[in-house]
Amino acid sequence: MEFEVFSAIDLMGTFVFALSGAVAAIDRKLDVFGVFVVAFVTACGGGVIRDLCIGAFPPAGLINIDYLGVIALAGALAAFFQHLLLRLAQPTLFFDAVGLGFFAAFGVHKAYAHLPNVELAIVLGVITAVGGGVIRDVLLSRVPVVLTKEIYASAALLGAVIQLLGELQVIDQRFSPWAAIALCTLVRMLSLKYQWNLPAIKKSS
Repeated sequence: MEFEVFSAIDLMGTFVFALSGAVAAIDRKLDVFGVFVVAFVTACGGGVIRDLCIGAFPPAGLINIDYLGVIALAGALAAFFQHLLLRLAQPTLFFDAVGLGFFAAFGVHKAYAHLPNVELAIVLGVITAVGGGVIRDVLLSRVPVVLTKEIYASAALLGAVIQLLGELQVIDQRFSPWAAIALCTLVRMLSLKYQWNLPAIKKSS
């Protein structure tokens, strides 16, 4: 049952992040291949980095056919409903916020299952959540969101810590992934709505 739950969480995160990447690529007027590439790296980039770090070879993002199907579906939906999606205020940030919690929870779960180290699990949980978005932004010539003053990695860190508490059985493992996803997404969405930001370093004159 636990395997099925986390597999579902992984695929849901993959779909949402692929949608985020596809919408961003369409907004930049990339061709069909470009849209698929950006959707793929957004959805699988962080997970591939995580798997390389924990020695899970080959990385699941490169061999799991389910990922390709989910990413292709997200790309097709983004293309078909692009006029509706692009009307949303900052659609990429919206889908990122949703996917962030899913991947933070799954990243911690997989990392801790392979190498039960608290620090490593948290770091790789955050990397799983933000890694694909960083690659997407670099490919589209944008400053990665994680490097700006926005509350992004901080929200992923919150989700990662909550999931880790479940792995350590401090809180109920049945509820920890859903709590991690909900709180991570909520913090990210509220930070976007109310423009909560981390302090920036002012350039001296």
